[in-house]
Amino acid sequence: MWLRYTLAVFAQCMIAHAVSLGSHDLRTRTTTVADFASFGEEIGLSKSIIQALGDEFARASHPVQALAVACQTARKCLGEAQVETIPVDQTIVEINWSKTCYAYPTCAIQPRHATDVSTSMKIIGFFHVKFAVRSGGHSPNPGWSSVGSEGILLDLQRLDSVTLSGDGKVASLGPGGRWSNAMTVLNAQGVSIQGGRLGQVGVGGLLLGGGYFYTSGQYGLAVDNAKNFEVVLSNGTVVNASSDQNPKLFWALKGGGPNFGIVTRFDLYTIPVLEIWGKVQIYSTNMAFELLEAFDEWQQNGASDTKSSVAFEIGLDYITLGLIYSEPTNSPAVFAPFDALEPLQVVVPAINTTFSTVYSILSGSYPNVTARHDYRGASSRINTNFTKEMYSFWRVNALALRIETGASQTFALQHVGANLVQQGIDKGGNTLGIEAGNQQWWTTLIDWENEADDDLVRSVSIDFTERWEKRGRDLGVYLPFVYMNDASRDQNPLASYGSENLARLVEVSQEYDSKRVFQTLQNDGFLLSKVQRNA
Repeated sequence: MWLRYTLAVFAQCMIAHAVSLGSHDLRTRTTTVADFASFGEEIGLSKSIIQALGDEFARASHPVQALAVACQTARKCLGEAQVETIPVDQTIVEINWSKTCYAYPTCAIQPRHATDVSTSMKIIGFFHVKFAVRSGGHSPNPGWSSVGSEGILLDLQRLDSVTLSGDGKVASLGPGGRWSNAMTVLNAQGVSIQGGRLGQVGVGGLLLGGGYFYTSGQYGLAVDNAKNFEVVLSNGTVVNASSDQNPKLFWALKGGGPNFGIVTRFDLYTIPVLEIWGKVQIYSTNMAFELLEAFDEWQQNGASDTKSSVAFEIGLDYITLGLIYSEPTNSPAVFAPFDALEPLQVVVPAINTTFSTVYSILSGSYPNVTARHDYRGASSRINTNFTKEMYSFWRVNALALRIETGASQTFALQHVGANLVQQGIDKGGNTLGIEAGNQQWWTTLIDWENEADDDLVRSVSIDFTERWEKRGRDLGVYLPFVYMNDASRDQNPLASYGSENLARLVEVSQEYDSKRVFQTLQNDGFLLSKVQRNA
């Protein structure tokens, strides 16, 4: 207890000190036209362009004007094809999955190489302007991967390469790609990787938060299977982070979010899985309790066969059950708890297939609908009575909300077994601090249309997780962990990693981003600088 308390205080003090340093830097630093000329030479601008932009810079007495010069500098340095200025193309903004994240930046930079990202960070640092980084833009949290007229958007969608090493053991992915494309390319070459469960999700954001996949029970989180990260630091330096090079940074990037640099290439170990068995069925919501019982029986017993995976999502109108086994077979006995339950419909009959086909099938079930979205996460030990009680509470309030606002939402459970946690440890550790033993991660997805309903819609899921914690504590099953990739804007996943990991993350941030660029200039996100005030 004494150690945990000491580490918690130490982490909070370090964060407060870091925020103070960052704020002081931004208030007191002055930059001259001569400094700009020197900087222009450093990033390769011609003398005539330096002169022209220098004159604009000299007249820039307001942050808005300085931002405009920063965007013009990027445009001249990187080329007009890579820097979209006002008015920024609407299609660039609306790549964001959720309308809650639509925002029009002063300019959008679309780098093609790590060197372009390096130059962009040098420009952002020199001008001290706000910025946001977007991989796939699948977060519904406003400002996480978007910024308005007060800043610059670094849109990584052109960094979408997928390559495979000659021996087939390592796949290299750009952060702006989508998992569906990456898996299609790699499956065609006879290999798979640990990725995201939905193909339309971006590569970069998912990996920085951990990455829960269909075979995570067997091989750990997606980020546990990383060999190396190519990273652009806040000062524009490009480094590699692995168990051999910058190992502290390597560890921090394995679940630590957008706090340390911009990853421009992920080198991931492939997994020895290509053909898999699976099926998808739809059930009546009247069978929710029976399915929860069957799911828990599988969690407590069947999931010890780590080749098995269950995707279980309860909606307001029907329940979706997906069963996957990570090798071709006929009818895996491990899924016996579900055999006696009669579905309304067999959406996908039992087949032997590949993950790329799974993505194609799911794309129809989870269309990229233009709407307002939010999600939320919680964790607990496995207790069927607790889960039934929480489901009943959720359904009453979710139905009432739909009547009032039209909002739809889901109740989904994800099994986290002992081997998933152990895989992370065996592969060098990650930042998440997941407690040992079988557990479950709950999440919800909420969709609605009207901005005026934002607070009301979100209040229902907020009330639910408060109830989850209270009842979970009463029953001794509550876990404080919040999975970053399921966390809503007001949640605090970094704090749930534990005080020791939090203190280590702060240390790494101070070492690799000493000027606090990612803490003070990045528009928003699950940032270390916010942990103390959100705790």
